[in-house]
Amino acid sequence: MTRLILGGLIAVVALAVGLPAVATAQRGYQPPGGPTPRTASGKVDFSGVWSKPYVPDMTKDGKDQKGAPVLPFTSWGEAEWKKYDAAQGDYTGSCLPFGMTRSVNTPEPMQIMQSDTYFAFLFEQNSWFAVVPIDGRPHRQGVPTWFGDSVGHWEGDTLVIDTVNFNGRTRLDTIGHPHSDQLHLVQRFSRPDLGHISYDITVEDPKTFTKPFTNSRTFTLRPDWEMMEYSCEENNKSLWEGRIKVPKP
Repeated sequence: MTRLILGGLIAVVALAVGLPAVATAQRGYQPPGGPTPRTASGKVDFSGVWSKPYVPDMTKDGKDQKGAPVLPFTSWGEAEWKKYDAAQGDYTGSCLPFGMTRSVNTPEPMQIMQSDTYFAFLFEQNSWFAVVPIDGRPHRQGVPTWFGDSVGHWEGDTLVIDTVNFNGRTRLDTIGHPHSDQLHLVQRFSRPDLGHISYDITVEDPKTFTKPFTNSRTFTLRPDWEMMEYSCEENNKSLWEGRIKVPKP
């Protein structure tokens, strides 16, 4: 099956269709119990398909979105925040990449695949992925990207993923909190038992914020779920209605 989202309706359709489905699937669900799994080399194994809480506002708690702490904006960051108006169009409505934080924030499932060398995020949202080396190597030097450059290392049983080199074209969350190309993310993963991941993300961006801030949440294992293809199609009305012809192979 495929999730198909059309152009500028992406945010509305995603909330109208995806979020209730996730909420319904979660109601009354009990994750499997058991000890924290480990790889053959003894590292904590985060592999699996995970349910993530929807976090449209990263200033609020990742579980129930309560509370309203004020972000420590710089003058540039505050100006960027005040001028943002989703009604005038958001980049996600054009099927552009969400970026790392908004991809983790979505209510769609996420699959993790892990080896001793790599940790892979497989996001159902738009079928995006991010592959992170976790063998202690340094950041690469290269062109800034939508998802940034990520490397990981272990601190005991906690996997720490450090990401830099963003292109600055995304927003942190659905309501539009800004960031710049100086964004630095630190994601920390721990697995207290079989059924859960404890997740913390720290946002640091000296151009946008006067100090770092952190958001925490819990992911839930869903061995009963499989990932679906998700296709975001921007400006395709004429294609479906026949005015644009697809050449035959």
